[in-house]
Amino acid sequence: MMMKASDYSSGRESARDLAVWDPLVRLIHWSLALTILLNGAVIDDESKLHEWVGYVALGLVALRLLWAVIGPKHARFSAFPPSPLGAIRHTRAILQGERSVHLSHNPLGALMAYNLWLTVIMLGVTGYMMTTIQFFGVDWVEEVHELAFNWLILSVALHVAGVAFDSWHSGVNLLRAMVNGRKRIPQEAKME
Repeated sequence: MMMKASDYSSGRESARDLAVWDPLVRLIHWSLALTILLNGAVIDDESKLHEWVGYVALGLVALRLLWAVIGPKHARFSAFPPSPLGAIRHTRAILQGERSVHLSHNPLGALMAYNLWLTVIMLGVTGYMMTTIQFFGVDWVEEVHELAFNWLILSVALHVAGVAFDSWHSGVNLLRAMVNGRKRIPQEAKME
């Protein structure tokens, strides 16, 4: 039986409530979002505070990558491997009207997570380089830093849009899940 997303989200279908994202994953996620907001919209980019918030962002990504190796199963790399072919198959399935739920990230979300982490790393590396004698004032370093920031903002916008779309399409409120760590999955949903 094909169900509409509104049937899922309204609770008319019984649902399973499954623990997915642990407290450290959620803390890192929201803290990283805060560092991006602060450095992108609030803090003067010429200030020392901008540098330190950038280092905090870099540290958060490093901690998340470590947690993806030693953390619980849904936090591990194996739960959401980067797979361009998987993302293509997932997109094709969406276009064909399939509704599947992934306990961790879906293949598109996985690619976005890796993209965001790599972009923050690039920002951190180029930001650090700009504080050194060797690279201070070097145009290409500043240009790469600015380009990475612009890419990050575009990626964040796509990430938020993807979360909204997937929540509507799958019937799983991903924002709620990233707050409380639990996905409410419709009983009839195809789980992958």
